[in-house]
Amino acid sequence: MLNIGRIRNGLVIDHIKAGQGIHIFNWLRLDKAGVPVAFIVNAPSKGMGKKDMLKIDETIAIDYAVLGLIDPDITVNVIENEILTEKIHMKLPDRVENVLVCRNPRCVTQMEKAAPQVFLLTDREQGVYRCEYCDEARGEVDL
Repeated sequence: MLNIGRIRNGLVIDHIKAGQGIHIFNWLRLDKAGVPVAFIVNAPSKGMGKKDMLKIDETIAIDYAVLGLIDPDITVNVIENEILTEKIHMKLPDRVENVLVCRNPRCVTQMEKAAPQVFLLTDREQGVYRCEYCDEARGEVDL
């Protein structure tokens, strides 16, 4: 059985779909964070079968909107003095900026590189986002 030490003060990003933890690890640039990080892949889970998990032994700034976009089922546990002090449940954000990329070649964001890539959630059930400028549908994250 794998044994990873306790977190004194930091974050545990839990309930990540198995195999998807690397996207979060890369998005947060944890390889360059300079803090101890445990990246657990395919851990047994009663509810999910298998899951990935990140344990970060320091509190770092996280864009929860992006994290919710990557996987809305994730939870972030905030640990202080080895005690769980807060459990944050992710959800799909209503609006994201400069995370999704519009692929419509006629969109203003393709012609004006300074224009922000803004997408609005139009179908929460399906996780569909549409470009604020041209209404192009975009369903996945470019990480």
